[in-house]
Amino acid sequence: MIKSLRVQTFIIVLMGLCLLMFMYPVAYLEAALRGLAIWWDVLFPSLFPFFIISEVLLGMGIVHLIGTLLDPFMKPIFRIPGSGGFVAAMGYVSGYPIGAKLTAQLWEQKMINRDEGERLVAFTTSSDPIFLIGAVSIGFFHNPLIVPILAISHYGGGFLVGVLMRYHGTRPSHETNFSSNASSKPHANRLGGALRAMHKARVQDGRTLGELLQQAIQSSLQLIIVVGGLVVFFSVFLELLTQAGVMKWLYLIIERLLSFGGIPPALSKSIVGGIFEVTLGARYAGDPTDFIPLSFKVSAAAFILSWGGLSVHAQIASILHSTDIRYWPFLAARLVHGFIAAILVLILWEPLAEGIESQSTIIPIDLSTQPHQLIYTSQGFMFILSIFVMILFSMIILSLVCYLVKSLWLRLKQSPGK
Repeated sequence: MIKSLRVQTFIIVLMGLCLLMFMYPVAYLEAALRGLAIWWDVLFPSLFPFFIISEVLLGMGIVHLIGTLLDPFMKPIFRIPGSGGFVAAMGYVSGYPIGAKLTAQLWEQKMINRDEGERLVAFTTSSDPIFLIGAVSIGFFHNPLIVPILAISHYGGGFLVGVLMRYHGTRPSHETNFSSNASSKPHANRLGGALRAMHKARVQDGRTLGELLQQAIQSSLQLIIVVGGLVVFFSVFLELLTQAGVMKWLYLIIERLLSFGGIPPALSKSIVGGIFEVTLGARYAGDPTDFIPLSFKVSAAAFILSWGGLSVHAQIASILHSTDIRYWPFLAARLVHGFIAAILVLILWEPLAEGIESQSTIIPIDLSTQPHQLIYTSQGFMFILSIFVMILFSMIILSLVCYLVKSLWLRLKQSPGK
């Protein structure tokens, strides 16, 4: 009954959109071209290489190697196999929807189960640093001093969501990942076990490097086209709703809710825009013509970045559709992440924001139309690479510490006199 009602509602919405397209043909065409330009100029060059690289690394067994090394860190904190550490690192440096794509690939290779996949995709879906720094902080807010607060709130909120999601799902009676044997032997050579896991995965894959690269390009092209189609669809959808006057009613509803919470109602435009699309909402939040305290504007931007926008949600849902990983835990995690990030901004504002509100220097950079253009430069590439290496290295060090602590604890338990 519910499924039938959902299908009927979807059909009615599509028919309404078709009617609006005939009523506002110029606005519809301009919105479609704008969405297509965003996909071609921003998403295709910034996401497509990461899609290919991640799939090749998975086929080469690199993920198995890293997963074995990271098991002692990822399992006790997030209840996720060590391979989730690689997904987290890639997701944080390349942005949505890389985390969902890699999670789906791990599920297909039976390296994670449904509950682990839902935990993993919940906290590895985030904005990439290039967008957060170049587009939001500099391009929209014209204030690089907000970067530390925005980054801590967004990425720290994601970490907290990962910790909270460890309580999601049932506790399996046995390990589901490939490296359970290695993690159960605290005195084993962990690096040797990781190399053996990589070699075993490479042998089981069986594809030559040429075949692996060809199939990675084909599957990545299919996914990037789906992402582009969804971006164009939501660009048109949002513009048609604006032309039809529906957005005014949404603004009014959000204004009432914000006023009830003691938040400036003028933020309704950025919140409503961010519900649908991240870039639009963040651009509205950084509007210098709105006389809103900067702390609330940055808090709104943090919520929008962490929520992700319905366009990103549709991308994630399309990726997870081929698995048994459910969408609703991801939806709940995005809401929780958004509120945590927004609250963290307000909490950290007083101790960390000294001098930010008096910042009068306007950065002469406008990245509002091409927020990822920094990645095309050698500095942007090295910045992304350094963050990826730093995250992985930090996880490996923490994993080693956890491994040594566990080994010491087991030795103390097995020592005479205990």
